[in-house]
Amino acid sequence: MQTTQIRLAARPVGEPSDDDFAFVTEDLPELADGQVLLRTIYLSLDPYMRGRMSAAKSYAEPVPVGGVMVGQTVCEVVESRSERHAVGDIVLAYTGWQTHAVADARHTRALDPAEAPVSTALGVLGMPGFTAYAGLLEIGRPQPGETVVVAAATGPVGSAVGQIAQIKGARSVGIAGGPEKVRALTEDFGFDVALDHRSPTFREDLAAATPDGIDVYFENVGGPVADAVNRRLNLYARIPVCGLVADYNATEAPAGPDRLPAYLRRVLTLSLTVRGFIQSEFEPALSEPFRRDMAAWVREGRVRYREDVVVGLENVPEAFRGLLVGRNFGKLLVRLGDDPTA
Repeated sequence: MQTTQIRLAARPVGEPSDDDFAFVTEDLPELADGQVLLRTIYLSLDPYMRGRMSAAKSYAEPVPVGGVMVGQTVCEVVESRSERHAVGDIVLAYTGWQTHAVADARHTRALDPAEAPVSTALGVLGMPGFTAYAGLLEIGRPQPGETVVVAAATGPVGSAVGQIAQIKGARSVGIAGGPEKVRALTEDFGFDVALDHRSPTFREDLAAATPDGIDVYFENVGGPVADAVNRRLNLYARIPVCGLVADYNATEAPAGPDRLPAYLRRVLTLSLTVRGFIQSEFEPALSEPFRRDMAAWVREGRVRYREDVVVGLENVPEAFRGLLVGRNFGKLLVRLGDDPTA
C-alpha cells in the first residue's frame, strides 16, 4: 500500500507558498501487532497548523522540514492487526496530510455514524467544538443577561461560542467579514446581533450593538477587531484568548506606537481576566461533559454548524492559505476519498 503525503518543504516567510510544500508518494510499512492501516476520508484544516510550520518556540513542537504536515483525520480501517478495530470501522485519528497511514490503534477513537455524520468529529463534535465549550465556560463564564462578543464568528469555534453563550442565557454578538457571513450569523446560527468588521462604520456599529458594554470577548483574531472590542469592555470582563489569526502570516511587528502600556492599564483599571489557553489542558476534566452536552445540543438543534468541504489532496495548500485569510465559511474539511457512511 502506498500513501501520498504533503510534507513541509521549507519554513514559510509570510503566507505559505506552494514551494513550502512537497507532494511525496511512498510505500507504507507492513502492519505490526496493535496497528491499523487507515484510508483518509476527511482531513481537518485548522489555523494552528500555521504555527507548526514555524521553528519559533510554542506550546507544541514544530513540524520538521521534510516532515508530514500534522492534522486530525477521519479514516476508514482497511486492514487491522488490533482487537480495537475491525476492517470497515470509521475512526478519528491524527495522521496528517496524507491519503493513507499506519497508526497505533490506541491512538485512534471509533466513531459511530448512527450518532452523527462522521465529519462532525473534526468540527462541532470535535476539537473546534471542544475549544469553544471549554474556553467559553471555563474562562469566559458567561452569566444570564451578559453580552458575549466573538470574532471569526462563522468559523467552527466562533459559531459554537455564540450559540453556547445563548444556551447559558447571555446575549451573543458575532463579528465576521462580508455580508454573506454576517447574514448567516443571525439567520443560520441565531446570534442576537451580527457585525461586519469590514464596514467603515464597524466601531460605531459595535458601540450600538453593545450599549451596556462587553462582558466576555472570545478572542480568535486579534488585530483591529480586538482593538475596537477592547474599548467596550466592562469592569471584570473576561477574555479567553483562543487564537490570533490576523497575525499568523505577519513578518514584522504592527506599525504605529506601542500600545501595550495603555492595554495593560485597561487590564488593571477594569480588573480584566485575560487568559490564553490550549484546549488540550481542559480535556481531562471536560471531555465527557462536552461530548454529552454538545451531542445533545446538536441533536436538539440548539447548536447548528456549517462545513466547507474541499475535494482532493492537491487542493490542500490553496485551501489552507484561504483559511488564514478567512475565505472559508464554516469548518474547513478536505475530502480525500469516498465516505462510506454518507
